[in-house]
Amino acid sequence: MTIDRRHFLTSTAAGIASLGLPSLGAAATYPTKAITLVVPFAAGGAVDVSGRLIAEPLSRALGQPIVIDNRGGAGGAIGSALVAKAPPDGYTLIVTSQSTHVVSPAMNPKLPYDAVEDFQPITLIGRLANVLVVNGALPIKTFDDLVKYARANPGALNYASAGKGSVSHLSMELLKNQANIPMTHIPYRGAGVALNDLLSGQVQLTWNNLSSNLTQIQSGKLRALAVASPTRVPQLPDVPTFDELKLPDLNLSSWNGLAAPAKTPDAVVNRLYQETRKIINDKGNQALWVEKGLIIPEDISPVAYRKEIVERIKFYQRIAKDNRIELDAN
Repeated sequence: MTIDRRHFLTSTAAGIASLGLPSLGAAATYPTKAITLVVPFAAGGAVDVSGRLIAEPLSRALGQPIVIDNRGGAGGAIGSALVAKAPPDGYTLIVTSQSTHVVSPAMNPKLPYDAVEDFQPITLIGRLANVLVVNGALPIKTFDDLVKYARANPGALNYASAGKGSVSHLSMELLKNQANIPMTHIPYRGAGVALNDLLSGQVQLTWNNLSSNLTQIQSGKLRALAVASPTRVPQLPDVPTFDELKLPDLNLSSWNGLAAPAKTPDAVVNRLYQETRKIINDKGNQALWVEKGLIIPEDISPVAYRKEIVERIKFYQRIAKDNRIELDAN
């Protein structure tokens, strides 16, 4: 939620102070000190890469240091809860992800934060193509081959996911139903472990972000059958999108973005939004994004970003309900 400007303009300084919110003067001179950018996962992953890509140029644009704080644990819930409870002054931000702000909220009503009410979205900093991959030793070259193979060999395909209720689980169940592909779910504790068993042939296919699987695809150990992306990706120009396969519901790219605690002043949010968009529109910066396997995100305003978060939560809730997927009680 954003603060009503008319309320601020008619409030006294004492009234503002009593609310525990930054003054208009503080917003106008923002920032005057270092900013902490929380990455709610360990260093090295896709969320961390996105955060580090934006942190350096944004620090230069704002004239203040941006300190990356990796707060991994509980599927991103620890770092997200930390930012949700931080002062709404623009000095603590978070790199948002599908996991922390869409799928976990859709699946887990007991999260220690509210992905919609506790945050002020700013904008996207990168989209990530998702990819459907099979073990390279299988006699499956195309998506049509997969469908034919699965129907001719019922019980032969096991798909790996990063865990029950994860993006990979929900997406593969949607694929299973819409394409009528018989296969069995094998949940893992994270995408890395699932990838190891996929490479060894213990499972036959999975769904993951492209950047995590690109090296194995290029080596031939894995074969990409389709990508969830607005257009075909330059790294895999011969691989169709799910739109091309007439499965548009599956053509959702993942994303990372920036958000602040709820009630962060509009002036601060707008400054961060404007500076971030300048960075992303720079052709030199875009080359770095593509090098890291990211899709250059469209210009999405704070209001539009919030809308996308809300709509995606509902989308995955529907998939979970239709497939009777519930997280195990703790």
